[in-house]
Amino acid sequence: MIKNYIINPINSFLNSGHARSIRAKKTIVSSILFRGLSIATTLLLVPLCIGYLNTERYGVWITISSIIAWLAYFDIGLGNGMRNKFAEAVAKKEYELARTYVSTTYALIAVIFGFIFILFFAINPVLNWVKILNAPENMSVELSRLALIVVTFFCLQIIFQLINVVLTANQEAEKTAFLGFLNNFLAMIIIYILTKTTSGSLLLAGLAISISPVIVYFITSIFLYKKKFKDYAPSIKYVKFKYSKDLMGLGIKFFVIQVSLLIMIQASNIIIAQLFGPEDVTKFNIAYRYFNVVIMLWWILVSPIWSAITEAWVTKDVDWIRDVMNKLRKYWMLLCLGAIAMLVLANFVFRLWVGSQIKVPFTISLSLALYVITYSYFILYSQFLNGVGKIQMQLYAGIWSIILYIPAAILLCKVFGVSGVIYANVLFNIINIIWATYQFKKIINGRASGLWNK
Repeated sequence: MIKNYIINPINSFLNSGHARSIRAKKTIVSSILFRGLSIATTLLLVPLCIGYLNTERYGVWITISSIIAWLAYFDIGLGNGMRNKFAEAVAKKEYELARTYVSTTYALIAVIFGFIFILFFAINPVLNWVKILNAPENMSVELSRLALIVVTFFCLQIIFQLINVVLTANQEAEKTAFLGFLNNFLAMIIIYILTKTTSGSLLLAGLAISISPVIVYFITSIFLYKKKFKDYAPSIKYVKFKYSKDLMGLGIKFFVIQVSLLIMIQASNIIIAQLFGPEDVTKFNIAYRYFNVVIMLWWILVSPIWSAITEAWVTKDVDWIRDVMNKLRKYWMLLCLGAIAMLVLANFVFRLWVGSQIKVPFTISLSLALYVITYSYFILYSQFLNGVGKIQMQLYAGIWSIILYIPAAILLCKVFGVSGVIYANVLFNIINIIWATYQFKKIINGRASGLWNK
């Protein structure tokens, strides 16, 4: 009975269709499991950290980690550049070229983030983290040490997590989801041990969360490059900086796009901290993590599409791309219903999750529901544009976002309070959806020219 009504239909779904679709479907199903586990551990980590640190200190941690997360974008888009170039080389069976792209990217990233670490080590003693974070004066020394710890391990993480790019470009996004789960699970275990053995230490909590991904990515990289990805393993022999132009030409564009996303998402914590205080940062982040589940689930569905579209575009399989995009639009409509249901249940879930000591205003929940609905729709088209390498319009939109987002967010905060930072994101999402859908139609119908074809 179970076999006839459950197992057989699932097997039929997973193993029917184009080989590229079968691969994508199996990746999505596996990713759902691992992303689900990752989401669960992320949600469990929040009340664990709040209980260990208290609301104010957790807000400080969220803000400082958001600021330092900006450093990830100093890879100047090399990771995404490698993703496209690696996928193209593998699709054309140019495996030595693929290894060259991997090795050269590792070398460039190591140089960039080695320099960033040295620079930060030199200037950190003169940075006033109390003012930057709007934190209590007695935390000055603690915050300076915390920043150095987090930056050190963050720079290492950026280098080692390039294995994620190789996995994703090879259409194995489910493995990156599994690694994300391991990161969160390891951090959760360490924080739990700290709650039983120490009193609330921001330094120890920061160290636990920062070192976890470094351990996971380092061990994974050694294992995969010795086994499955032996032919692509980074090697000094294959570092050829003449290919930097290929990687950085596309990478620089991705870098600007990433910076605009950074400002539109990560800057929210800083704006809220400065205008309203650390406790409101905590309220905002609880709601953001809750609604971000929608985005995480959406990424599970669309993450394999980028590299699959690259492969299909290189092999001129436009019909497959049309079919996939049509199906994803239907799935987006289901996602909208899920976001609305989450909005209705938000206050109930918050009470179960973090207790009654933190009350998240409904206005914040409403703004975030609108944000995930609009942002997920733009992600659908940006994945297509990224896959075919037509990202000039995203570049220009990113530049305008960098210039206008912070003033727009501050202005809307005066009208809507904390929700204003999110309504600024919603506004830019709607603008991006309008031009991205137009460009998609031009490209897929073979009528794109000029800016629309770049």
